[in-house]
Amino acid sequence: MVRLPLTPEEIERGQRLGALLRLARGERSMLDVALDARVSPETLRKIESGRVATPAFPTIAAIADVLGLSLDAVWTEISGPERDAGPTGSGHRARERLAS
Repeated sequence: MVRLPLTPEEIERGQRLGALLRLARGERSMLDVALDARVSPETLRKIESGRVATPAFPTIAAIADVLGLSLDAVWTEISGPERDAGPTGSGHRARERLAS
């Protein structure tokens, strides 16, 4: 499978996602959150640092659940100004990547 290069918007969205998860995690250890979400601590670290800009939807859903975040709130927070983009805009491509 060939992976398309990330756009600057996708990279920025990944950074916003990481910041949101770090903030929501608060004082909880990365290890505890990762284990509760059934993801590796390394995966959580990469997402929080923005190194994985387009993590798999089930991964984000599991982490959000452990942190008490709704997926709607996560999407609203990370989508930023492009959330209003139409079906041919970059917002549509971003939703497809987040859902894959």
